[in-house]
Amino acid sequence: MKRWRSIWAPDPVDCMDPVAIFRSPFGGKFGIPRQSGLAEDVPGEVHLVGEYRQPDALRGVEDFDYIWLIWGFSANGTAPGSPWKATVRPPRLGGNQRLGVFATRSPFRPNPLGLSSVRLERVDVEKMILYVRGADLMDGTPIYDIKPYLAYTDAHPGAKGGFTDTTSWRELTVVVPDAYAGAFQPEEWLSLRQVLALDPRPRYQDDPDKEYGLTFAGRNVRFRVGDGVLTVTAVD
Repeated sequence: MKRWRSIWAPDPVDCMDPVAIFRSPFGGKFGIPRQSGLAEDVPGEVHLVGEYRQPDALRGVEDFDYIWLIWGFSANGTAPGSPWKATVRPPRLGGNQRLGVFATRSPFRPNPLGLSSVRLERVDVEKMILYVRGADLMDGTPIYDIKPYLAYTDAHPGAKGGFTDTTSWRELTVVVPDAYAGAFQPEEWLSLRQVLALDPRPRYQDDPDKEYGLTFAGRNVRFRVGDGVLTVTAVD
């Protein structure tokens, strides 16, 4: 697990440790929803670790419908202190236009921290696991903090959304041949269909002959996209 030096003290012993590890059906970065909540039925588990495995630390959390997860981009190849760029290319803009890093949610940041709002389904105090839905995290992601979502202060209906107000995702029609219907349980297919409909491909790629693949629930799912239709071609 990655440990980060505190911004308040130069002593490398003073570090920020993960409070939990996230368990997800996504075994790799490709295909993960670009924001939390877009694929609202994707399951996930927050496993508290080390000294944070204390029932008292979860007291009252079950009374909330949603929680915030503050986590680390552990697989983007950057680390605290690494060179960073002031501008990035948001996928929603097709990867062709640059915006300031602080005007985007790009994973390539001065400090690789992510923020996700997830639906809390249940709490297992004995196992110290929070069961959630709608996360955009890869399996094994370190969680650095957990906070309750408060609708009266965290929700701002009608707030401007920058470039996201003038662009939109093109959801795809997902076709799963009968030969692969038994590869996953019905609940897993529900989550996977939501993910595939969001079009996991890079926005600048639109080759109907190109086959893509993502890891979901321990299987490699292959697919092609053409004319707004995503067709699953193999499940290994």
